[in-house]
Amino acid sequence: MAVNSGTDPQDILARKPRSLWRDSLQRLLRNRLALAGGAAVIAVALVAVFAAFIAPFGFAEQDLILNNAVPPWLMWLMPEGAENYARITPKFPLGADALGRDLLSRTIYGTRISLAIAVVAASVSLLVGTVYGTVSGYLGGRVDNFMMRIVDFLYGFPFLIVVILLQTYFKAVSRRGTAECFASVILQWNDKLGGMLLLFVAIGLVNWIGMARIARGQVLSYKEKEFVEAARSVGARHSRIIFRHLIPNVMGPLIVAETLAIPGYIFTEAFLSFIGLGVDPPTPSWGIMISEGVRGLRSYPLQALVPAVALSITTLAFNFLGDGLRDAFDPRMAE
Repeated sequence: MAVNSGTDPQDILARKPRSLWRDSLQRLLRNRLALAGGAAVIAVALVAVFAAFIAPFGFAEQDLILNNAVPPWLMWLMPEGAENYARITPKFPLGADALGRDLLSRTIYGTRISLAIAVVAASVSLLVGTVYGTVSGYLGGRVDNFMMRIVDFLYGFPFLIVVILLQTYFKAVSRRGTAECFASVILQWNDKLGGMLLLFVAIGLVNWIGMARIARGQVLSYKEKEFVEAARSVGARHSRIIFRHLIPNVMGPLIVAETLAIPGYIFTEAFLSFIGLGVDPPTPSWGIMISEGVRGLRSYPLQALVPAVALSITTLAFNFLGDGLRDAFDPRMAE
């Protein structure tokens, strides 16, 4: 006697097979921390885009009479006896800095710097690292050995020190105004962007090395697959195989790795700005704001606390999103 399993074979055949991307999206949507991180990243991006409409004041607008102002509702965060020396006013929602500039407005405008560094540096790193690693892994042999020895050589450089020295040199040249020809054009563009251009180049071009290694490892596992052999058999050129077949198949892990690296880019920019080698004042950066707030930390802790909280929330959001993407794209997480 046959046992009815309750499953119609026709229904099984009619079901559409789920793709890897669909399974990954479903796993991502079940990860609450990843969704919260993604929502926070979107919120920060919207704040950066519409900063001019959201901020109550301009980032360089001053009220010297109300410098170091503190709003009444945040007095509980101030040291004991602060009511005797602090300027208490509701004009500035989160207080003002030593130059009478609104902390909330400068923090809002500071999201533009952090998001710009995150997007541009990640894009440059992803582009350069993916192409370099893919070409190295696909060609193999002596070419692969030579290209990877270059990567190993570059790994031996203390790049943070190199970036600091380059920033110091270019800022000195910019102040003297002695640059000529191409260097002069670069410095002019850098000045127009508030000092961000050199940060983009320095952070982005320094961090492609790890991405190149990841891309090479992925390509080594894919280049002997059937679809690559089929492309070779029909006479496809190497460039077509690399850009039409290999790169689209290895982009998932690379995007995940780059998302996890974004907090490092943001912290690097904040650190360089903190030591005075980042963006140029009065361009607001969370690193510059923390550096300025540390000078009066005991008397006015809000001036360092407000940008520090914004920096922490943004980096945590990218970390949660990156962890969620990594788990979503991991085939071992499939049910």
